Amino acid sequence: MATKPEAPASDAPKSEHGSASPALASADNNSAGKSGRATGKGREAAGSKAGIATGARRLPKGERGGIELLLIQSVEHLGKVGEVVEVKRGYAANYLLPQGLATIATDHHKRMIEKHRAKLEEIARERLAGLRSLLDELVRTSVTIEANANDEGHLYGSVGATEISRSLKQQDLLVSPDNIILQGPLKEVGLYTVKIRLAPEVEGDLKVWVVPSSGDGGAK
Repeated sequence: MATKPEAPASDAPKSEHGSASPALASADNNSAGKSGRATGKGREAAGSKAGIATGARRLPKGERGGIELLLIQSVEHLGKVGEVVEVKRGYAANYLLPQGLATIATDHHKRMIEKHRAKLEEIARERLAGLRSLLDELVRTSVTIEANANDEGHLYGSVGATEISRSLKQQDLLVSPDNIILQGPLKEVGLYTVKIRLAPEVEGDLKVWVVPSSGDGGAK
């Protein structure tokens, strides 16, 4: 009796209903999902880069072709807080802006800076006027400092800027030792002319008497 020929075997295992194995179908679906997600990420990255490039193109240019920024914090070798600076595009986009050290120098920011600068200049003028008034009083007066001295008038110690500043304070004249310019400490009794520099453009001379302490035998 003749036998029934067997059907050729399929390369892929089939289920009872003749369809492909569920395991293989799941693998195909996962692969397709990963491909879709990868494509989506690619589009997202491309969009992000495009956004950065668009933002970079919007950075305001300065007079020299660089990027004009307002410093939020002082940056060494660049400027102090509140200053408008001009830097290279890469330095602005890759460092200053991401680090929060600067912001875009808009017209509004510039107006605020100018207003603030005018106020600072007014304060500086008032301070300068006060220093000049103090200097006028200093050059009209003199200080007397007692010190231990021998019979020849040589001091056992010396008189410096600290002692002169302390003596001025007793007369309600507040001058820091840093503002008193001496060529060296005073080591003998006598009358000295001492330079007072309250500011680079405000300086004058102060008369300082160094006398022996009571009971010393030096010159009076």
